[in-house]
Amino acid sequence: MNRYQILIEYVGTGFIGWQIQPKGKSIQKLIQLKLSKLLKEKIKLVGSGRTDTGVHAIEQSAHFDTKSKIENLNKFLKSINFFLNSELVSIKKIKKKNLIFHARFSAKERVYKYIIFNRLSVPSIEKGRGWHISKKLDLKLMKKGSKKLLGKHDFSTFRASSCNAKSPIRIIKLIKIKKAKDKIEIKFISQSFLQQQVRSMVGCLKYLAEKKWNLKKFEKVFKSKKRNLCAPPAPSHGLFLEKIIY
Repeated sequence: MNRYQILIEYVGTGFIGWQIQPKGKSIQKLIQLKLSKLLKEKIKLVGSGRTDTGVHAIEQSAHFDTKSKIENLNKFLKSINFFLNSELVSIKKIKKKNLIFHARFSAKERVYKYIIFNRLSVPSIEKGRGWHISKKLDLKLMKKGSKKLLGKHDFSTFRASSCNAKSPIRIIKLIKIKKAKDKIEIKFISQSFLQQQVRSMVGCLKYLAEKKWNLKKFEKVFKSKKRNLCAPPAPSHGLFLEKIIY
């Protein structure tokens, strides 16, 4: 058996997310079907984790096993992308791996970034690639709030009701907020995240930066562990899975 890792870029718009569901078009199913057709055997694709409906990926990671060795990886890459590119999905790289490697369980860190366009006018060129917020956001307050989220905590407040993770405890290693002109980028690094955790944290940071909440209220909501007190999650189209670190 031969194991291969693939690094995938995709626009999440129009997909129900990464994971195969009984209904709807998923990225996992699309790639799995094309791999099976190309390799002429039934392929099972294993991703590093699921991304929700509408979420994009700059570099999602996945692996699959095949009976036959792929002799020419560059040729294979061109062939598979021929079937995927029209769906705004691209395989950026393919690497031969040993059977110990696992796209999900071998991952040490997951890096997500969230994009906000903080300006009066709605973006045209980058439409659907970030959250448009016309009200001016206080970046200093946002950064102060983000520091409260660092480290090991119970993130129940930011967890979707449909989340099936065994524990709400997670360790946020880094949150970096930077602004270039009217574009705000928030980067999050953790070994793993709860379902909707990043979008929920961004939603609460936005309430803080809009001054709907003060820092005391933000901290109180976070520590309450009550999902119903959370601000509405940021829309999925502003979220990007940036990288999986092994």
